[in-house]
Amino acid sequence: MLSGGLDSALACCVLKDQGIEVHAVYIAMPWGCGNETRAKRIAEDLAIPLKVIPLGDDYLPILTDPKFGFGSAHNPCVDCHIYMVKKAAEHMREIHGAFVFTGEVVGQRPMSQRRECLGWVERESGLEGRILRPLSASFLDPTIPENEGVVDRTRLPSINGRSRKAQYALAEKYGLKHFAQPGGGCLLTEKHFGERLGDVLGRGVSTIAETAVLGLGRYFRLSEDAFVILGRDQKENEGIIARALAEDWIIRPFSFPGPVALLRARDVSQEMLAKAAGLCQYFSKSREQAPRPVKAWRGSSVDQVQDVLPDLAGASGFLVSPGESSNSQKES
Repeated sequence: MLSGGLDSALACCVLKDQGIEVHAVYIAMPWGCGNETRAKRIAEDLAIPLKVIPLGDDYLPILTDPKFGFGSAHNPCVDCHIYMVKKAAEHMREIHGAFVFTGEVVGQRPMSQRRECLGWVERESGLEGRILRPLSASFLDPTIPENEGVVDRTRLPSINGRSRKAQYALAEKYGLKHFAQPGGGCLLTEKHFGERLGDVLGRGVSTIAETAVLGLGRYFRLSEDAFVILGRDQKENEGIIARALAEDWIIRPFSFPGPVALLRARDVSQEMLAKAAGLCQYFSKSREQAPRPVKAWRGSSVDQVQDVLPDLAGASGFLVSPGESSNSQKES
């Protein structure tokens, strides 16, 4: 399993160093927890095949009711690792592989990388004896590939804990340069995103695609079944448009520079469109001016654009602090 980070890249290196044929798997999540660009570059540098597996809708139960619970935010780390290992195992069987390996380091992360948690992942994934953590193998029981001599346990590193000094030394040895820097990455570990995601999940979600846009911009709940995502810069504006679903409305200023808004609701009214447009103007340099028309269209129907006059007064009722809520009003 290759995340694009240093540890998983090193795991690939130490096994290749033993002449083992390595195939990498990247699980693509819409809220981070990995770097696909870096993973592809590392796979290219190491000349190993990489399979990108998009997160499936079968992940949704993990977001709502994980067996091993959440961390400090909305992060179901143990259940998430089990899910990823199961996906890697499916690929292992497809290519007739012998075992799954990860870049996990014993004791590096408080929730998911304790010895106890690593054991849970092994049992729940159905891969007992066939998950190798090459960086910390000496701190764990020998696996089947080690006992069978496929992997030489004595040639594996002995890394544990939170210090990364040993990893950086190995990175220099193997000439690794294109890995993502450690720390963070998964939005599920961030409190405000967790509140945002929980707010949407609590009202019913049937596909992972419905959650993809939640990692972007400012979040406003207009009603029980309607919310707006508002971009904060050009990159987020483009991301919001790219992640819009067919039924979403895109509101975009053209007569003045301002953010793009995405409106999602069961039944979209002109009043909702006007309030979403009002948020666009409020978060622009035209805030103090009279309402100026913006363009709105649904999904990819850019040939059916309509003009909407912003409701600045109506929009101002939804301007609350991140993570706070007043009835149905929320921004984060």
